Amino acid sequence: MTELTASMSDAGLWNDKKRAEEILREMRGLKSKLDPVESFDRRLGDGEAILQLAREEGDTSILDDVEGELRAVGAELEAQEVRTLFADPDDERNAILSIHPGAGGTESMDWAEMLLRMYTRYCERRGFSVHELETMPGEEAGIKSASLEVRGDFAHGLLKSESGVHRLVRISPYDAQSRRHTSFASVFVYPEIENDVEVEIRPDDLEVDTFRASGAGGQHVNKTDSAVRIRHVPTGIVVQCQNERSQHRNRDNAMKILRARLYALKLEEERAKMEKMMEGQREIAWGSQIRSYVLHPYTMVKDHRTDEQVGDVYAVLDGDIDRFVDAYLHKFVKGS
Repeated sequence: MTELTASMSDAGLWNDKKRAEEILREMRGLKSKLDPVESFDRRLGDGEAILQLAREEGDTSILDDVEGELRAVGAELEAQEVRTLFADPDDERNAILSIHPGAGGTESMDWAEMLLRMYTRYCERRGFSVHELETMPGEEAGIKSASLEVRGDFAHGLLKSESGVHRLVRISPYDAQSRRHTSFASVFVYPEIENDVEVEIRPDDLEVDTFRASGAGGQHVNKTDSAVRIRHVPTGIVVQCQNERSQHRNRDNAMKILRARLYALKLEEERAKMEKMMEGQREIAWGSQIRSYVLHPYTMVKDHRTDEQVGDVYAVLDGDIDRFVDAYLHKFVKGS
């Protein structure tokens, strides 16, 4: 930290914008780790001094307050322990989270929208900012696809555990005979890539189409070709955005998603060369079901990678997924 501070005082540093940004990012990362430690040390020291004073004066009235403070410190220490599991440099980045329904029409599209709400609520609980980059509504209900930009400390590190296929079992609200249905939706999480990371995208490799947005959005959205679809020819990756009123903004958002997906593909290719993915741990693909949400004939959410399970499905669907995220980090990241 001292060396970094000294580098910041170097007048010539600001002539190299890229290097300055790297140092600032590293300093923020170190500061985010050191500040909680200093806070814990100060609070524990204050508590010890208060207890010593209470012991000398025989005053037990403040013991409940000290106990409450110790519980709070303990809870924050647990949260800090989770942050120490983030060893991947991309963990501290913002995240782009995309959701796509599986086969099954309205059922799966409705399930995809339920997942969209669940992740939005989870991010709100953690104090992350969420911006919908793209949402394509279904014909009858639900969504055909959605992409969220999630900004906050270690957003990618926390959300990356959600990549995979999510399965819902319930009595269908769209079935007149009230039969039980199983629906699937896939979730993909990528680190948001800033300009400091090299991802080569040649203009000649892009096919860009514009079209009129569909669904909600007002008269302007439906009367102009503001929606943008971009296909990256070498990889076949297709992204599209229609949420913004401006074609330019939609193109920027589509390129943001494309950069993230190409970066994730590049990392995946590099990992594949270095090691075989551990079956049931590292493999995250369309066919790998990572979690089941059962609403009938009983209620339960079970993560098939960690065996973590809870009975309160509705709390989970309202964004309470911390125990699943933590279980994944402790089992796979800590043990890696």
